[in-house]
Amino acid sequence: MSDALVIIPTFNEKENIEAIIRAVFNQKKMFHILVVDDNSPDGTSQIVENLILEFPNQLFLEKRIGKSGLGTAYIDGFKWAIANKYDYIIEMDADFSHNPKDLIQLYNTCKKNNNDVAVGSRYVNNQVNVVNWDMKRLLLSYFASKYVRFITRIPVFDTTAGFVCWKREVLETIQLNKIKFIGYAFQIEMKFKAWKHGFNIKEVSVIFTDRISGTSKMSGNIISEALFGVIKMKLKGLP
Repeated sequence: MSDALVIIPTFNEKENIEAIIRAVFNQKKMFHILVVDDNSPDGTSQIVENLILEFPNQLFLEKRIGKSGLGTAYIDGFKWAIANKYDYIIEMDADFSHNPKDLIQLYNTCKKNNNDVAVGSRYVNNQVNVVNWDMKRLLLSYFASKYVRFITRIPVFDTTAGFVCWKREVLETIQLNKIKFIGYAFQIEMKFKAWKHGFNIKEVSVIFTDRISGTSKMSGNIISEALFGVIKMKLKGLP
């Protein structure tokens, strides 16, 4: 039994899913994996089901009916992790933009250094660690995080980061059913609520590498939600 679960949401990730699962299982620390698949028409879930035969009691699959958004996929995964008593729950993308080798330092930042949340950050102390992004996307992401810091006053440089380790206590305290956002603003809202509840958030410098295989899920609606939703979030505060 592992005390740490890696949640990987998927939609049409057949090019990446087997490789990322094997990479996570190749780490020195034993992690379990939960794949939350949004009914991928490309057969992603079938690949995972075949791998479960190879990795029983380590690899798990939640199949959802439709494409319902990144935030709801993670919330379903968080609830599954809480129900199954994992102490540390890590969000990670399927496309290798998050390096599996960084999983252990995120885990240790919570487990050994006694932080409540560990954020794999691209922008610690204003240093930019992003590979293969065009300048437009890089500037949008960088200044979006600055904008969120300015509006909310949250002491986190990379507020939209999706490579995060949570102690179970944090997820049990945050009212997951009241999380409003479903796109990348979901990442902002989760960190904001953790901070407002008084949990300690530590950023860990990682290098973010844009996907090589598959298709990005970024869209204008997701960006708009992240940029304009934070004002409403700031005004409403908790819960």
